[in-house]
This record gives sequence, structure tokens and C-alpha cells, in this order.
Amino acid sequence: MFGKLFARVFVLAGCFCFFGCSEADISFSTPGALMLDDGKGSFRFGTATAAAQIEDGLLDSDWQHWSKPAADGGRGEGADYVGDAVLGFSRALDDVSLLTDLGLDAYRFSVDWSRIEPRRDDIDLEGIAHYRGFLERLVANDIIPMVTVHHFSSPLWAHDFLQGKCSDDDVPTDDNLCGWGHPQGGDELIAEIAEFAGRLAREYGDLVDEWCSLNEPINYIIASYAVGQFPPGEALIIENFDRLMSVYRNYVKAHVAIYDAIKANDLVDADGDGVAAQIGLSLNAIDWVPSSDNKPSTNIKDVRARDRVWYFYHHFFVDSLVQGTFDTDLDSLPDEEHPEWQGKIDWLGVQYYSRNGVTGAPALMPGVDATLCVGQIDLGSCLPPKDPTHWIDSMHYEYHEEGVYNVLTDIGARYPDLPLVMTESGIASNNGRRRAEHIVRTLEQTVRAMNQGVDVRGYYHWSLMDNFEWSEGYLPRFGLYEVDRATFERRPTEGALVYRDIIRARGLSAKVRDAYGGTGPMTPDNVK
Repeated sequence: MFGKLFARVFVLAGCFCFFGCSEADISFSTPGALMLDDGKGSFRFGTATAAAQIEDGLLDSDWQHWSKPAADGGRGEGADYVGDAVLGFSRALDDVSLLTDLGLDAYRFSVDWSRIEPRRDDIDLEGIAHYRGFLERLVANDIIPMVTVHHFSSPLWAHDFLQGKCSDDDVPTDDNLCGWGHPQGGDELIAEIAEFAGRLAREYGDLVDEWCSLNEPINYIIASYAVGQFPPGEALIIENFDRLMSVYRNYVKAHVAIYDAIKANDLVDADGDGVAAQIGLSLNAIDWVPSSDNKPSTNIKDVRARDRVWYFYHHFFVDSLVQGTFDTDLDSLPDEEHPEWQGKIDWLGVQYYSRNGVTGAPALMPGVDATLCVGQIDLGSCLPPKDPTHWIDSMHYEYHEEGVYNVLTDIGARYPDLPLVMTESGIASNNGRRRAEHIVRTLEQTVRAMNQGVDVRGYYHWSLMDNFEWSEGYLPRFGLYEVDRATFERRPTEGALVYRDIIRARGLSAKVRDAYGGTGPMTPDNVK
């Protein structure tokens, strides 16, 4: 468990270095091995998935109804209908071999709420038995499970958008609690997700010690309740900013409720280290930079806007749990005291994918008074890719290696008492060599941060296999294993094979670094 790990890093380049090595000691232009583990399990190599992105048979999930064509009774949103995804439920036990073939230490996955509770208070015992059997298979193969309670998907009854928009006067029903922002339904939803988490802890606590409450709360609420890109499709950033902030407040409360429920119900120390349960959450971390950074003069409005967005994405939510406060207007000064929240987090997941620009002119996003320059939007001051070979066409963002170091050192300095885990980092690509470059370069930058004293305990690559990438559908491919959409065959990519070698070595060999590392141009996506 994370509480018993000691994050030690060795740099083999003619000398040994621990925390405090200078940046020159791990110069990427100098050959040498970077060891992430001390040989005693001090660093964890894993991979991750989410149920709604890989599992078949999730008929009661909001994403099923959101992505189903309108002609078939759904909303028809997004690029593709999720359908049976990549048969991750039917093939779950067989897919354990994908993990063992790579020699992985750990696997992060979510238990889908809609499979366990398809209707409010109606528990599916077969669903519970399925996940137990899967967990038993993982543990039997010495793979440490990390279970995510809420990863972007909910049962439709949590907020049934097919029934239309709920008003404050609407009374929530068992068929529709009206979501996280409703004055009454929000409180009921917090209680329901706590019940769900408590049940998971009772059912699986003898097998699981590591729990992730919420996946990327900032991104989830922006997509679901601010701009309407995810279900339930509300656009509160335009319609009602105060209501949007109530959604964030309720989601903080949801984490606290999950934390308390798991602590009360997971009483078994599964791995024998003296701690029965450790609960964290995963934070979406982006290397935000002023959009005018690479122009002749940097606009002070862009700098200030970047600082506000950096706080909102990286500090706002976690500050609530560390300090027991809430910042209602996003000015970085807490407005509410919540001592019942304080300290309700044991570790923090950091998930890094991209570098993005921020402009303060125009400032279209209320609260942070900024515009996020994501994708190829041109507002006159958006940031072009630093290197075009790092551009991710299918996702419209830029992979920037040094951003890993930037976000880890910032978050590590702000929360020095929280162990950090890279719970996700990946790249959408059809090219296995490009995926291998991403893995090696991300780990290089992770070591760089660790050598500055940042307490990073592990790396979970996103994703084990190609999956349904939410609104973008099936076009983006993130898998260590590519999935044939016709036969559902899983085939290892070059990224998987290189990651396997890294795991066996417990670090980055000089040969691997020479072939895939650094910060220069990446292999183009269309090169086979």
C-alpha cells in the first residue's frame, strides 16, 4: 500500500543519486539508465481502464442512452454509440493475461455503478459476483487492484436527461434524482454514492486496499454540467454559474462521503501492511501556459488568466479536502469553512496528457475569467504546438513531455504530505513506436520530478487496451493492446513491449532511453 512505500530513485550514469540530484545529473542528452524502483516494490508499474469505456452489457448506464442514436430512443450525442465497447465484461478474466504478460504490478479499473445498481436500491448480485471473481483473479496473479468508484459514468436514474431538464421545484424520484446540482436531488445522490461505495468496501475489502473515489472531478463537471459535452448535457457555465459551483460543492461532498463509507466498511488489511484502506482521487493536470508565451511579448492578461486556470484545475478541489474549505468564486481565497472535509484524502492521483494555452483576452469562462485554448481554436492568441510532431490530431491537443515535470513539481510542493501517483498518462496514436516514446519520456520526466523531492509512488499507463473515448468515440486509440473492432482480438503494440521491458528492469535502460527518450520530435502517427 502507498503508506508503506518509500519512493527512491537511482540514476545510473556513472554515479548513484537520490533526491536532490541536480537537473544536469539526468541530462537527457547523456546516456544512462534511470531506475524508478529499488527492487523492493518502492515504485508501482500499472495500467488503467474505466468500465464504461470497455465493458459490454451496461444497458442502464447514462453513456448508453447518451450515445445511442436518437432513432433508437437515445440522445445520439458524440462520435459513436458505445454499444458493447470492447467486450471488457465478457472477456474480463481472459484479459488478466494481458496484465500478466507485461508483468504489471497493478491495475486500476472502475466498478460500474449502473451494473451493481441498475435501478435505485435494486442490487444486481450477479454484477457483484462478477467483479469479485475478477478481483480474485487479479490477486491470485499478484496484481494489486485499485478500484475507482466513479469514473465519468452513472446509472441513468442519477440524472435522467431523457425526461428533460429538472427545475428546482421538481421533486426527485427513484427514477430521476436530477443530478449533482439539484437542491434536493444532489443531497440524495451524495447519500446514494456513499451507499454504493460502502457496499463495494464490504464486498471487496478483503481483496482491495487502494480506492480512488472520483476520476478527474474538474474535467467531469466541466464536460457534464458546464458545457454539456457529457451526460446529462447541462450548460451551467452560461446559464447559472452559482448552480455550477453547487455542483462542485456537492462533488466535494461526494468524495468525503465515499471516503467515510469506505473507511467504515473496509476493515480488512488485504496486503498485510497494517492499513485496511487508503482513499484518494485522480486530478486532471494540464501544463497550462500563457497563449502569448511564444510571441515577441507576453500579454500580462494571458499570464494572469493562466495563473487562475492553473489554480482552478490543480488546486481548487484538492484544497477543499486538505484545508476543509470551499472557494465559491474561484479567487483562490476560501469563502466557506468545512472542518468535516479536512484531511479526507490519503493520496492524490495526477493524470497528465497535454500542454494547453490560456488567454485572458477574450475571457469567455466565468469565474476564472479566461478562455482555454484547447485544440485548433484560433482566437488570435492561442498557442500553437511547440513541436508539430507532438500534436494529437484525434484529440486536438499537444503532448509536451516537460509538462509532466511542471505539474508534478507544482502539485508536490503544494501538497507535500500527500503521496502522488500517476494514475493516468497516455497518448492517442495508431503508431506503437510513438506510444513507446510517450511512455519513456513521461517516465523520464517523472524521475526528474522525483529527484527534486516529489514523492511519486507509481505510474499507471492509460490505457490497457483501445476503448471508447467518450465524446470522441472509437477513433482515438490509447491502448497498450490494440483492439480489432471486428474480432475484438487484442494485439500488443510496440508500446506494450517496451513497457514490459521497463517493468522487468524496474526502470529505463540506457538503450531504451536512447531509442525512445528525450524531448525532440516524435514518430509521426501515420508512420507504420
